[in-house]
Amino acid sequence: MAEPMSVSVPAGRLRGAWKGIREGAARVDAATPAERDRAVDALRAFAILGVVLGHRLVTALVADGDGVGLHTASPLRHMPWLAPISWIFQTLAVFFLVGGHVATRGYASARARGTTYGQWLRSRLSRLFRPVAAVLTLWTVASVLLLVSGTDTATIHTLLKLALSPLWFLLVFAALTAATPLLRRLHPLWPLAVVLHVDLLRFGFGAPDWLGWVNVAAGWLVPYTLGAAWTRGELERRRAGWILLAGGAVSTAALVAWAGYPASMVGVPGAGISNLNPPTLAAVTFGLAQCGSALLLRKPLRRAMRRPLAWAGVAVVNLSAMTIFLWHQTALMATTAMLLPTGHLPGLHTVPDHLGWVAARLAWLPVFAPALAVCWAAFRDYEQGGRSGRGRGRSRIVRAHRPSDRAAATGVRRA
Repeated sequence: MAEPMSVSVPAGRLRGAWKGIREGAARVDAATPAERDRAVDALRAFAILGVVLGHRLVTALVADGDGVGLHTASPLRHMPWLAPISWIFQTLAVFFLVGGHVATRGYASARARGTTYGQWLRSRLSRLFRPVAAVLTLWTVASVLLLVSGTDTATIHTLLKLALSPLWFLLVFAALTAATPLLRRLHPLWPLAVVLHVDLLRFGFGAPDWLGWVNVAAGWLVPYTLGAAWTRGELERRRAGWILLAGGAVSTAALVAWAGYPASMVGVPGAGISNLNPPTLAAVTFGLAQCGSALLLRKPLRRAMRRPLAWAGVAVVNLSAMTIFLWHQTALMATTAMLLPTGHLPGLHTVPDHLGWVAARLAWLPVFAPALAVCWAAFRDYEQGGRSGRGRGRSRIVRAHRPSDRAAATGVRRA
């Protein structure tokens, strides 16, 4: 009798947990307004998770010879033929596409309600920057402690650069959001032309490298203004998606094959040219192909998001999008540093110069997840504005999807 009991109790608990998950997902599904375009949220979640997973795969913290210091390395430098990995996980253009669509739609809705520009902008930016204070505070304290403990400044610089690198994205995104009223009617060809001329001057006529930083604004304006065109209804036909996908893909292939642009769509330590810092014409045309793919996926995603479990998962990611984005590098570094005393572990502390490292890193991916989950649990309230005592007993996801709370939470709101 004892043996069946030992098996049935855990099985019963698993069934109960699965039932609870399904019931929670059903509540989220039922609380979501029927007119909501769930494909928008799915694309945003895809973009965020793509960046996180991409960093997990191509960012290595290699232990120095003394086993104490750390420096960054990339498998793309040692194995450049792995560049197609960056084509899959460099998804920032999709995020800017969705951001432009949501911002322009939200601004139009705010104007119709009589909301002032200042009120609208404060609402948009508060969700973006609320979690930043926690990141800056933690890493200020951590830097002081590392200095006091005698950690070399090169290692501290490496860690700070990785931890704070996501902030550049927030600054650019915030600037474009603030300029939304001016960008609503801007045709994407205008910023694309700026990127083209900047690259022509840099690479064709020897203009100084600092000129490339103009493309930080112009390059990301291209997908952002495509999002505005989406709002205006100019991208509803599937033909628009196919034109962007085919045109972007062919242009990118030509630039890589004949114009000398790198094949990798992310920065590679030690490389002479980066497609991302600052964005090049190849990165922008690649983004056009990604935006075309995203537009073509809208209908399949809308069908997929009718499944309560799938939609609940997307809602969770969207509600904590900035927390996940800002803390994923910290979670990676925490895992790497905590295991450093055990020795130079393959795929974690070793040089990423062979396929064995790639296989080992894939095996490490599940280990990084708990560290990110800890960061998410500790800091998600900074993004969501804190918890009120009255709402502790109810899922924040469900509350964010109640009709009376449609404007709550940037990541999952209606506009």
